[in-house]
Amino acid sequence: MELLSANRHQSFTVSLLLLVLAAGCGGTKEVRPPVPRPVRMCHAGAFHRLGSTTRAFAAVVRSHAGVSRRPGGRAFAAFGRFNANRVPTVFSIRGARMDGHCRPSSYLVQIPTRPNGVTGWVPARQVDVESVRARIVVDLSERRVTLYRSGARILTSKAAIGSAATPTPTGSFYVNQRLIPTDPNGPFGPGAVGISAFSNVLTGWTQGGPIAIHGTDEPWSIGRRSSFAGERRPGARRGEPRGLRRGRGRVGGDEAGSRRCDEGRVRDGPFRDLRPSAAELGLRVRP
Repeated sequence: MELLSANRHQSFTVSLLLLVLAAGCGGTKEVRPPVPRPVRMCHAGAFHRLGSTTRAFAAVVRSHAGVSRRPGGRAFAAFGRFNANRVPTVFSIRGARMDGHCRPSSYLVQIPTRPNGVTGWVPARQVDVESVRARIVVDLSERRVTLYRSGARILTSKAAIGSAATPTPTGSFYVNQRLIPTDPNGPFGPGAVGISAFSNVLTGWTQGGPIAIHGTDEPWSIGRRSSFAGERRPGARRGEPRGLRRGRGRVGGDEAGSRRCDEGRVRDGPFRDLRPSAAELGLRVRP
């Protein structure tokens, strides 16, 4: 009797368990385990080209930067946080080398040094990156400067370019500083923007003969070959982009600007305020 009672109790317990399981399965949806998100992986060392005609990227030096001919190599050029004019040092980014987690480990950059257009690699940890939507095209044959933003033409203007003895260098460069003169009616007009290029002729000038886009107080020079190393832009009206305004001006290096510089640093000359440009500009100078 005791054995029979035990068997009945076991049978009742099993039947009750089956009923509970059946009730639990009948009234709920099937629960699937969460699908893990795919982990994005990159091939370490892969190269990604950066920049287009509508968007570019600028690398701003944090404290110091060493530029090498290959990623992780020995530096052949060194830059501090500020350039000779006490303006933040800027490079133009051309591409990036990625690590295994799809993060840039180093950038291929164009640097402001001779010869024009030199590129090298800078560690990603040494720079901050900013996106740029503005671009300048200088057409030497047309004596014309055109500003684009996000691919759209903002304005265009005639300009004076370098003379036959001191021609404007051609190629792809970038704007790396903005200079505001004390006298808006002086030889530089209301302002100037420095360019990463240098004159191929005026190698003995202060700072190596850098090129700039600037205004002028010589309106008759516009549309001619009359500048020392580049182009002059017309004098400007307020509210238009600094260094690219309608009126009279030029693009290029200028003897007066070189005379007013003392060992690479502007002191009591025409520039009372030296600021970085609001956005680094891609620059294309074509014959």
